[in-house]
Amino acid sequence: MVRMASDWIGCLVSVHCGPALGVYQGEVSSVDQTSQTISLRHPFHNGVKCTVPEVTFSAMDIKDLKILEIRKSTTEVPKQNGPDSSSTSTPQGGRKDKGGGAPGNSAPLTVPSKTEPKTQEGGVSPVPHYSKSYGERQMDMAAQSKGFRRRHNSWSSSCRGPNQVTPKKNGLKNGSHMKNKDDECFGDGMEDVLNEDFDFEGNLALFDKAAVFSQIESSERRGNGARSRGTPGEQTPSRYRHDENILEAKPVIYRQITVPQNETKEYSTDSGLVVPSISFELHKRLLAAAESHGLSLERRLEMTGVCASQMALTLLGGPNRLTPKNVHQRPTVALLCGPHVQGAQGISCGRHLANHEVEVILFLPNFVKMLEAITSELELFGKTGGKLVSNVKDLPETPVDLVINCLDSHENGFLSEQPWYKAAADWANQNRAPVLSIDPPIFGQFWLHLYASGSALMLPAETGRL
Repeated sequence: MVRMASDWIGCLVSVHCGPALGVYQGEVSSVDQTSQTISLRHPFHNGVKCTVPEVTFSAMDIKDLKILEIRKSTTEVPKQNGPDSSSTSTPQGGRKDKGGGAPGNSAPLTVPSKTEPKTQEGGVSPVPHYSKSYGERQMDMAAQSKGFRRRHNSWSSSCRGPNQVTPKKNGLKNGSHMKNKDDECFGDGMEDVLNEDFDFEGNLALFDKAAVFSQIESSERRGNGARSRGTPGEQTPSRYRHDENILEAKPVIYRQITVPQNETKEYSTDSGLVVPSISFELHKRLLAAAESHGLSLERRLEMTGVCASQMALTLLGGPNRLTPKNVHQRPTVALLCGPHVQGAQGISCGRHLANHEVEVILFLPNFVKMLEAITSELELFGKTGGKLVSNVKDLPETPVDLVINCLDSHENGFLSEQPWYKAAADWANQNRAPVLSIDPPIFGQFWLHLYASGSALMLPAETGRL
């Protein structure tokens, strides 16, 4: 069936005019076959309502034209009771016939029309639109609130006549597929769901709270009180510590140091690392190899002094005590040194302690000839403001905060028989302060805390904390 140009009046179309002009949507108001133009009323340009009531397009500007909704028309006119069974109808442009009644002998127009029922006053009621215009529907949507509302059907019950029925969607031949999609997407089934009250009591009855909590408690008891992670059946068997990784890592190797000796004494750090002990001969070989590679005696003295001073500061209270507010409570350290390399290490430690505002009292007996390392360390220590004494009687009689022992040497065991050594050892034993020994030998007296340079020697069982 070939449609006339006037048959398309009232249809909703979408006109694509290319990227420059954009897309227009509206209701067809006129189609001119001679000039090849089409006019739309209530136009929308790219989704925005135009300020002009009507726009006209030429066929040369139109790239694509899509029909959004075809104007509905009835082919059969239902019979009505009364003398005027047929009346003149108007096209869907919204025009009415002039006059109060519908003359029976009026010639019908080309466009098929609907039957106009009479009103009680004898006049002809206005012809209802089968569907709202595109602009009117956009205005209705803008007037509504943002919430969900029931969508009004295009054929309003308020404008239907007494003998008219609601048209069926399935009976539409043109545009029925798109109309069905619109009804499925924008139908009014959402309001029925929102109007239904949620049954909280019924939903809560489905959840057995007591059974779930009992399962959680039983799984926690099996897992030694561990907190649940995930579902109760997937809980971890043990509790994670603050320093333990949850993710799997490579296996930890605790024995990272190996020595050629088979029967050695082993020490263990706080983190579990195994540190084997070595003999004094191997200790000398290690120091000689280090010195041949550039680690000279001066560097060893500086390194030992820094590390030993850090350990001593920890024993003195660390940052909790050594603060600017505790200047009146400066700690006092007594440093007992002998005329050897271990004594030079002790002097270096005292110099670093003095740089941290610690009051250091250095005991070193007088000798005719001193080692060059001791002489250089004494010169540096004298610039820190520390106190140097050579007699035990000059040591403080009151208890000090810490005693650092550097009297013993690995090579000279006969020093323990010297009077100055015995006097210094007696003073340290009578003092009620903890003792820190730096690089102690295998023989001699042992104290509460020890610091070993390099790998530790095989010390006896009565040795203190290394």
